[in-house]
Amino acid sequence: MASTGCIVTGGAGFIGCAISKGLIERFGRVVAVDNLHPQVHKTASRPAALAAGVELLRLDITEPATWDAVLAELRPTAIVHLAAETGTGQSLTEATRHAHVNVTGTTVMLDALARHKVVPERILLTSSRAVYGEGAWQDRAAGQTIYPGYRSREQLARGEWDFMGLHALPSSAMETRAMPTNVYGSTKLAQEHILCAWAAAFGTVPTTLRLQNVYGPGQSLSNSYTGIVSLFCRIARAQRSIPLYEDGRMLRDFVLIDDVADALLLALSASAPGNVPLDVGTGVATTIGDIAVHIASLYNAPEPHVCALYRFGDVRHAACTINLTRQMLAWEPRFSVQDGLLRLKGWVDIELAAGGVD
Repeated sequence: MASTGCIVTGGAGFIGCAISKGLIERFGRVVAVDNLHPQVHKTASRPAALAAGVELLRLDITEPATWDAVLAELRPTAIVHLAAETGTGQSLTEATRHAHVNVTGTTVMLDALARHKVVPERILLTSSRAVYGEGAWQDRAAGQTIYPGYRSREQLARGEWDFMGLHALPSSAMETRAMPTNVYGSTKLAQEHILCAWAAAFGTVPTTLRLQNVYGPGQSLSNSYTGIVSLFCRIARAQRSIPLYEDGRMLRDFVLIDDVADALLLALSASAPGNVPLDVGTGVATTIGDIAVHIASLYNAPEPHVCALYRFGDVRHAACTINLTRQMLAWEPRFSVQDGLLRLKGWVDIELAAGGVD
């Protein structure tokens, strides 16, 4: 007879490992479904950071047979849907792969639940700040809110990084329109819509967290699409100058994995509004240049330099407000960027000294 518990897709990844201990404590039985893709995992072995007791199945969520096998012996009370192809630039040239995993993988999962007549109490989806695209900007002169959309190829080629006369506003799921500027963001928004439609029809609670720039110990050091903070640490540790794209003044909200894990675990029981995603960040915007300078100083590395390169699909600024998240989850980020970078540096140094880059 099938037992109850929690299924985590992509459960052997960065975030999955970070929440694994909390999930075991909460649900007792936790099954992680992960294909251990080589872009993310240096080896196909079980990650050391995955909590003991988590059952790891090396399977592909886009295959119906995967779900038939899992659901035959586990009827989950909750599903944490982390599995996704990431990378904004990569998604522009590998759109099919991103859509297949992120969109089709989600529909295959939901079809299997319907086929097996399994309705979890809650499905928690990790979405992304990428759904906002360039987000909302304010016209300084008129005081109006503007959605400028894409930065054109011509604009970027001229080195016009900002939208002239406009000031970027932090995003909020309650107020900011979702207008993704790359394929990755588009697939994450599609995931949100698909989950909410299915949940309304079948009677489960959908909970969506839109994550800002997550970083911290445990993040893959071999995946070039993982995030810039770990990359900057590797460059600075090698005593090289960190290159800054555009003018280095792009704003981001860098949130430590510990705070993200807290939010995810709280979201599994909170009375969050099902159709309103919750933004997860620190609520504090920091320029990429400032992050680079701080990391360089930690390693006594050369000063970062502006290389004026740019990447299509990247947005100029990305930050958020977290008032609703604070209220709905009774959650508060605990770590400043400075504290988080110190924690990351300590972990990176140990990993690289030991020869590990997973």
